[in-house]
Amino acid sequence: MAQSFKEALNSGKFIISSEIGPPKGTNLEKMRHHIDILKDLVDGINVTDHQSSVMRFPSIGGCLEIKEHGGEPILQMTCRDRNQMALQAELLLAHTRGIRNVLCLTGDAIPIGDHKEAKGVFELDSVQLLRTIRLMESGKDMGGNDLDGAVEFCAGAIVTPEANPIEPQLIKFEKKIEAGAEFIQTQAIYDLENFGKFMDYARQFPIKILAGIVLLVSARMAKYMNENVPGIFVPQNLIDELASAPKGEAINKGIEIAGRMIATLKNDSICDGVHIMAIGREEVVPDILAAAGINGHA
Repeated sequence: MAQSFKEALNSGKFIISSEIGPPKGTNLEKMRHHIDILKDLVDGINVTDHQSSVMRFPSIGGCLEIKEHGGEPILQMTCRDRNQMALQAELLLAHTRGIRNVLCLTGDAIPIGDHKEAKGVFELDSVQLLRTIRLMESGKDMGGNDLDGAVEFCAGAIVTPEANPIEPQLIKFEKKIEAGAEFIQTQAIYDLENFGKFMDYARQFPIKILAGIVLLVSARMAKYMNENVPGIFVPQNLIDELASAPKGEAINKGIEIAGRMIATLKNDSICDGVHIMAIGREEVVPDILAAAGINGHA
């Protein structure tokens, strides 16, 4: 990749990131295929970290695959599964392998996943993990000990602009910036007018905001998200639009909707970029970007 993610963030252009979900097992062929599709189209590729508390191949393993295939990885780190020693050790490993981007997450609750007897750690939260990265960059660990070789990362976090009430999210957002976040990838947004209000508030801070775009593949999926995913709201007009698609064509309507939203966000300079989450259908990300009138790397 010609440019690091940090260089892309600082370039002033419209940023495009996406993500891949690692497999539940050792067969990496589909993940590698998705990496090859995305690596030359986007500025950075997230690798999810046991998303929804489902055990999978680790994020750092996926990031190493991205590096080997010539892409720019963004390591997702949740505080759910590791204590402070393990988190710091993984940051050391990531740095030595050329991984320079980290998305700090507190992590989904254990009961929603597939290992309900597992014990969540949550020794740190995303704000504390951001602070830890900045501490380690100064050459110290959390125990106050000197590091023989410091780390350097472009660190980011998430925010949920559709949360209701929004105030707790805004408090967390400001804490993440104070802790050293350089970029924010939002949870899925569908109401652009509401998102514009969030951006009016966010613009007072010196941070890059990438709007989360989750591909809708059916009206049923949209309704499910409204009913079961906190902080996500798909307006009725989009549900109706998906429902009106001919049989078997709903995903194409979803691609059209995602592309339309990205084009509006870009052309109206509403935010700094987008984070596209196709959730297992990464092969259609090129179609989404084409629908947005974007031919890779914005």
